[in-house]
Amino acid sequence: MATKSLIFSFYTLFLLLLLSPFSSQNPTPAHSELTNYGFPIGLLPSSVLGYSINITTGDFSVDLGGSCKVTLPPDNYLATYSKKVTGKIVAGRIADIDGIRVRAFFKWWSITGIRSSGDDLVFEVGMVTAKYPSKNFDESPACEGKHSAS
Repeated sequence: MATKSLIFSFYTLFLLLLLSPFSSQNPTPAHSELTNYGFPIGLLPSSVLGYSINITTGDFSVDLGGSCKVTLPPDNYLATYSKKVTGKIVAGRIADIDGIRVRAFFKWWSITGIRSSGDDLVFEVGMVTAKYPSKNFDESPACEGKHSAS
């Protein structure tokens, strides 16, 4: 009898974990907001705690609760997110981004803008741009840990 109860408990725990709101498969409202403007959810890590947006101006703020690092596809660039990411969003364009940096060519660069261009995303780092297929950002990455490069 105790074995059946134990199996039932493990089965229930397994189902709860699958249906948990903390699952990376459940986008937050901030992730859903990205899709409203034509962007994939993978531009933000899965650790979003909250966000605010001014619908008139497009100014936004995303609270991650702490800084984190992720590996960006397809070239496995290391990126860091500050605990707060801000910018301005309109359909197909995110500008004035503050709080996202990427390591390339042995240096940290701030991503200042992102444009949606057909099936691609164009990342702006100052005057330099890089284009990647937007399908590479269909899943929201999990934070890999804290960082100290700011």
